[in-house]
Amino acid sequence: MTTPATDNLPATTKAKILGEALPYIKRFFDKTIVIKYGGNAMTDPQLKDCFARDVVLLKLVGMNPVVVHGGGPQIEDLLKRVGKQGTFIQGMRVTDEETMDIVEMVLGGQVNKEIVNLINQHGGKAVGLTGQDGNFIRAKKLLLPNKDKPDEMIDIGSVGDITAIDPSLIAFLDKGDFIPVIAPIGVGPAGETYNINADVVAGKIAEVLQAEKLVLLTNTPGVLDKAGTLLTGITPKDIDAMVADGTLSGGMLPKIGSALDAARSGVKSVHIIDGRVEHALLLEILTDEGVGTLIKSK
Repeated sequence: MTTPATDNLPATTKAKILGEALPYIKRFFDKTIVIKYGGNAMTDPQLKDCFARDVVLLKLVGMNPVVVHGGGPQIEDLLKRVGKQGTFIQGMRVTDEETMDIVEMVLGGQVNKEIVNLINQHGGKAVGLTGQDGNFIRAKKLLLPNKDKPDEMIDIGSVGDITAIDPSLIAFLDKGDFIPVIAPIGVGPAGETYNINADVVAGKIAEVLQAEKLVLLTNTPGVLDKAGTLLTGITPKDIDAMVADGTLSGGMLPKIGSALDAARSGVKSVHIIDGRVEHALLLEILTDEGVGTLIKSK
């Protein structure tokens, strides 16, 4: 493990950094922060370590972090090993029965337990969940609109559309100072399992919990305009215009869609940040700098 860059800072600089964090700690004390964890931050060992430390620190200073994770690279790796090629439509993974088995194995098992273990190693009390636990993420089959044939819908397999989220399990864990780590797997009325986009799950959980913040970690600096310039502060109206003119497309659409829904449904601020930056979470929440795009609720 590499030495943290902060180890070489003078003590006065470290004290200044802590002082800068104080007003943010006071402002967000006992507030819920929903974090979508994905991208390079989930695969690079140093970034994984930084993320776990950040989450534990947020909990220790009195905030209530709720982690929702993806696992796209890990799913792709296992699909390739069994000779399958992952395909996407409108940013959503096409999920047949065999792929769903792999999704459950990777998300609910491998990835979830690794995140829980890492947070616990750094002094947190993390608990791994899927939407099947207590039936807390209920879903139905998602059908996508066919842009070429408006009268038709596209069936992409065992992909879910959230119908309801029961926040009581998360509230129970929060009272015990546990950190929920949630795999984006929902359950249907007959007990069938559904793969749900992690950005969508994070956004919906933030809405239901009326979170102070929704933070989405990505592999980009944030939301970029057509010239590739980072947009640091935008409104839902700005985003609607960028989707309409094609500035935002592909895998960014579910992320942007969940961010918009959350911003319009009571989440005070949504942040799309660069997960490739060490301690991106703390930089965005506890400093004046920030490392991404802030989407204001109005």
